[in-house]
Amino acid sequence: MRVSLFALVALLIAGPALADDKAACTDGIGMIRGELGKNPAEPLQGKLKKALRVAERELGEGEFDECLDAVGDARRALKP
Repeated sequence: MRVSLFALVALLIAGPALADDKAACTDGIGMIRGELGKNPAEPLQGKLKKALRVAERELGEGEFDECLDAVGDARRALKP
């Protein structure tokens, strides 16, 4: 019984964090698409396309932390 109660409490605490990660993931995907719309140079374009592909896949799988990793890769690629 105590294990079930602990699991329930853990889920209730993690819920808002997952929602925040999902929103950040979705926002990050939008940012990558926006940058790709600017038609960047080929090396950067390849990195952004890969990051977008990974981020969209991970969003679909519900792996928001991995989506955010891909968004971070895109942001690092954009820094001069």
